[in-house]
Amino acid sequence: MEYRNLLFTIEDRICKVTLNRPDLHNAMNRALLDELRTAFEAVAQMERGQVRAVVLSGAGKSFCAGADINWMRASLDYSEEENVADALALARTFESIDKCPVPVIARIHGAALGGGVGLAAVADIVVAADNAKFAFSEAKLGIAPAVISPYVLAKIGRSHARALFFTAERFGAERALKIGLVHVVVAPDALDGEVNRLVSELKSSGPTAIARAKILIATVPTLAPDDAMQYTAETIAALRVSPEGQEGLHAFLEKRKASWAE
Repeated sequence: MEYRNLLFTIEDRICKVTLNRPDLHNAMNRALLDELRTAFEAVAQMERGQVRAVVLSGAGKSFCAGADINWMRASLDYSEEENVADALALARTFESIDKCPVPVIARIHGAALGGGVGLAAVADIVVAADNAKFAFSEAKLGIAPAVISPYVLAKIGRSHARALFFTAERFGAERALKIGLVHVVVAPDALDGEVNRLVSELKSSGPTAIARAKILIATVPTLAPDDAMQYTAETIAALRVSPEGQEGLHAFLEKRKASWAE
């Protein structure tokens, strides 16, 4: 597919998805959301191991400044039904990122506001520059961070969401780190180095193991205790007898790198 609002490249089995509307601080509109969903659906359809991770970033001065003002202006004339359809497009994009079978690393610099914070919330690993700014800014516009809320609540919990959803205030990378929205904070010129370090760590882990771990994280909290016991026992048993599990255990015992490690 030819992308107009983002850059999509694959090199050394790492997919880079870059929001590419720098003049507008990568503000979201329907076209960008559709392309973003298409990109992550494409990754999901690739053969296991073809892509080991996705690095999600933004071109220019910001990661993502939230919704495009022209998109918001157009919504003033939408009916409630049309607004539901529009919001579902956003929701499906976040779902495609959440269900991506390989780890998603968000590289945050500049501003991450509104839906931009949602992208951070749905990513598996978030690396932020120490001068990055975040905000669940929707309440300032008389709306709420509704579509991103399932991912935000899962990541930072109700307590922090109450404080930040209601005030819609901007906060820095250190607070984002303390509440669990961000995992690593570094100087701006160290962002790429830290992302590369994480990519190297991911490449040393089995691709099937990572995919199953992502499913575990999503599934186990929804299960009753007895069901969780059975499900997790069946998962580890299946992985132990799988080709990847057998290779990993043999490599460990033989004190060598596994076949997938780089």
